[in-house]
Amino acid sequence: MHGSYEQFISGISPFLGGYYLSLGLMNAVAALIMWQRFKDNTWAMVWLLAAGIYVGILAPFALQGLPFGLPQWFRTFVNDSTGPVIYSVGTLLVLGVFYVFRGFFVRPMVAFSLLNLTALLMGLSMTDRYFAMIVSKADNVPIVGLVFLLGFFTWLAAYKAVRNDARFAEGLPPEEKLDNEKVLVWPDLVYSELICMIALTAFLLLWGILLQAPLEEPASAVKTPNPSKAPWYFLGLQEMLVYFDPWMAGVVLPSLIVVGLMAIPYLDFNKLGNGYYTIKQREFSYLTFQFGFLVLWITLIILGTFLRGPNWNFYGPYEYWDTHKVEALNNVDLADIVWRDMLDRPKPKAPVGAGAFEQLGYILVRELPGILLTIGYFALLPPLFATTVFRRYFVKMGFLRFMTMMMLFLFMALLPLKMLLRWTVNLKYIIAIPEYFLNL
Repeated sequence: MHGSYEQFISGISPFLGGYYLSLGLMNAVAALIMWQRFKDNTWAMVWLLAAGIYVGILAPFALQGLPFGLPQWFRTFVNDSTGPVIYSVGTLLVLGVFYVFRGFFVRPMVAFSLLNLTALLMGLSMTDRYFAMIVSKADNVPIVGLVFLLGFFTWLAAYKAVRNDARFAEGLPPEEKLDNEKVLVWPDLVYSELICMIALTAFLLLWGILLQAPLEEPASAVKTPNPSKAPWYFLGLQEMLVYFDPWMAGVVLPSLIVVGLMAIPYLDFNKLGNGYYTIKQREFSYLTFQFGFLVLWITLIILGTFLRGPNWNFYGPYEYWDTHKVEALNNVDLADIVWRDMLDRPKPKAPVGAGAFEQLGYILVRELPGILLTIGYFALLPPLFATTVFRRYFVKMGFLRFMTMMMLFLFMALLPLKMLLRWTVNLKYIIAIPEYFLNL
């Protein structure tokens, strides 16, 4: 084991050396920009010092086969304290903090500091072979890059929106109105697209040379990969299959996503925010889209890519993917909780020889708690919201548009609620009618 770890370190050291040199160059460029363009000597010295640490300390040690890494106690703590509930609730809380204090986090120096800390944590984590084994997989490398790109463009949009909101508070027009000069397609746009096309082609060629294609052996019906994962853009759907039946996770919810996107122009009554970045003028829309995209899609992709291992078990970032790890979960239906645990009696069951209608009656009685809960969720919450939290939207949208919006909103909230119930009380189905293939 000791020898294999030394071989791993010798193999990863050249990459880490180049990685730290790249970070040093990035900070040196940032220091030059702060010094020459913004005349900010303080931050220029900060980034110059960061560049010196990357180039003068971290990179040389890595190239000599002595890279710095995270202590074992820290990795053990992260593995032991990481779970599906902490991951999901934690990411939601982090995004909430970013939103509430967005005026602070969108500052370029704060954002660049977070980028440096994230990149440094990434480099220190690469000395853990289990972390590196997952992150450096050929088909996972693009996802790592996409995560950083997503963070950058999310910050960029929020940065422009916060600046515009500050201008609106002063009675000024958005920044987009200050530079609305038309640009000719030829030559300006065509030249820009040509340069981008050439650069991207060169990048893909270099990528294809340095990174081997993630090809596996021919498919076999008697031997399937463990874990068997869908393409990264379908990992959100695969994660949803853990909590819902295939008809719900693979048909109903994706269809509602498509229908909801098509319905947005007809439901939206707010004409502000068209053609410029803003958050305050479109707060509900902004929060809904960020929750649906970042929380219900991106976090599920990251979860399925880096934290779901053999047998679809949850693994910590620095945990070995042991195929023999078995998590015995006794998932129960809501009917079991109500009849067996709360009422201390067996679930209603039709007698032998009962007719179809009599069996249906017993099934409805058995699943009555889940049916009532589902009806209450979809029937009582919309009028409650219409008279309280979303009263302004109800008045402006009208009954039909508001009810359509609320149905889409409640279906969207159904996924995190079901995930939380599964992870906390091992709830499998709210309504379980396997006799008619109807489970919710």
